Amino acid sequence: MPPSIRKLTGRIGAVVEGVDLTAPPGPLTVTALRDALNEHKAIVFDDVNLDNAGQERVAGWFGDLTTAHPNVPAADGTTNVLAVDSETSKANEWHTDVSFVVNPPQATTLRSVVTTPYGGETLIANAAAAYRDLPEPLRALADSLRVVHTNQYDYARPSATTAQRQEYDRVFVSKPYEAEHPVVRVHPLTGERGLFIGGFAKRIVGLSSSDSADLLRIFQSYVTRPENILRWTWSPNQLLIFDNRITQHYGVDNYDDHPRRLNRVTIAGDVPVGVDGRRSEQLVGDASHYSSVLEVAA
Repeated sequence: MPPSIRKLTGRIGAVVEGVDLTAPPGPLTVTALRDALNEHKAIVFDDVNLDNAGQERVAGWFGDLTTAHPNVPAADGTTNVLAVDSETSKANEWHTDVSFVVNPPQATTLRSVVTTPYGGETLIANAAAAYRDLPEPLRALADSLRVVHTNQYDYARPSATTAQRQEYDRVFVSKPYEAEHPVVRVHPLTGERGLFIGGFAKRIVGLSSSDSADLLRIFQSYVTRPENILRWTWSPNQLLIFDNRITQHYGVDNYDDHPRRLNRVTIAGDVPVGVDGRRSEQLVGDASHYSSVLEVAA
């Protein structure tokens, strides 16, 4: 039987039922899950019985895995798992994962390991819906622009308050990366256009820093409209998969000092392509140790 898909909001998100994530999938199952991810941008599985190896295996249904991160070490005993742990990082900035490399992950999986008694939601925004919301003059402008993403972020961000978070931040930026991407990315599977910006986007090519910041703020305000957002409240043993090509996400820091941990595994992606057919370029750093490049047929 095909999986059951239940929409969570009108613009983003669905719960998937009827799939045994512990069993080898048939080709129809993988196709149905990919189709659901293409349509809903984020899909959720409840009551999963997965450990790190199981999460890696399920992520592998969608493609080759990246290592945990270009700079941050993997969780103990793994190569591909990054611990998104409140002890080291709150992740409470809107971003697309690892967008400072030339081929960011195509998709991200998050598995709930330690959940909070309240708060701690993950917000996921549909960047294609945001693009469609833009007035036509802003769409035309966005289509023509390129933007540099970097892990040397200088956006307004609270200083780390503990030694563990300070060390995480130090490691995160220890090797610099910069990539130039189109502001509007064309999804290679659906052809949808989406705003490809977020917290690692530093400057628009050809504009001053102040003009870049003003314009990115305008574009970002469309991404984070409430209508475009899934607000996911975590329970134990859940798996969330989102399309990193055409979403942004944010971990809400509203759970006081309770521990929170999600384990992340990401899937190797293709090089983004803009409306004009021009591909992204790596400007600083070599991330080939982090991810292979997915070649997508034209």
